[in-house]
Amino acid sequence: MLNKVVETFEKAVADVPDGAVIMIGNFAGPGGTPFYLIRALCQQGAKELTIIANTAGGIGLTLDFDDHRILFENRQVKKVIASFPFSTSPSRPSPAEKQILAGEVELEILPQGTLAERIRAGGAGIPAFYTPTGFGTVIEDGKETRDFDGRPCLLELALKADYAFVRAYKADTMGNLVYRGTQRQFNPIMATAARVTIAEVDEIVDAGELDPEVIITPGIYVNRMVKVTEDPSFPRNLDRVFWAKRT
Repeated sequence: MLNKVVETFEKAVADVPDGAVIMIGNFAGPGGTPFYLIRALCQQGAKELTIIANTAGGIGLTLDFDDHRILFENRQVKKVIASFPFSTSPSRPSPAEKQILAGEVELEILPQGTLAERIRAGGAGIPAFYTPTGFGTVIEDGKETRDFDGRPCLLELALKADYAFVRAYKADTMGNLVYRGTQRQFNPIMATAARVTIAEVDEIVDAGELDPEVIITPGIYVNRMVKVTEDPSFPRNLDRVFWAKRT
């Protein structure tokens, strides 16, 4: 039986090359962000990366933690595809914001639903789709348009990646993943849309121990897993005991 567990985060990201396209699960806080994988990639040093994520990191929320902001600080990113690339505070611009405005990093900005659907389409093998979202705005620039029942729509292409970094609560040795709380944001769809999916998880159990009803990402999509062995320096959203009873 294939065991997908990798001993360290450093080993898990060791083969990420310069120029890789990487999806990073995140939303608006640390609960669903694979920050240990991000830290390892920062130390590994791959350059000219394209990052696909909901934000560009460091958006100025109350909890400060090492999200993909540090990849911009380390000058590893050449392009970001995101819905919320700038800081929530104009007086505290993020590293990505500064680099984007200086012309040092390319930005492709997308409505959040379009971003999610482009990723989902990539994982489902759907090459493109039409959506009315963004018509008549800067999002329309350079895109094919078509009317459906008198409503103009934009053609949006599916998004795929070389790697997906995802955060899950629990996994078994075959790579089946269980999420909790805010981990159920971009992580499940990103896990399906990359050539190599790497998961950081709180707990790993033997194959067969997870209740099939709570598995969200089947192991067929997951290539590597690393167990978190240190207690993070911020509170988790939900009580572990509650989820332990369900899984």
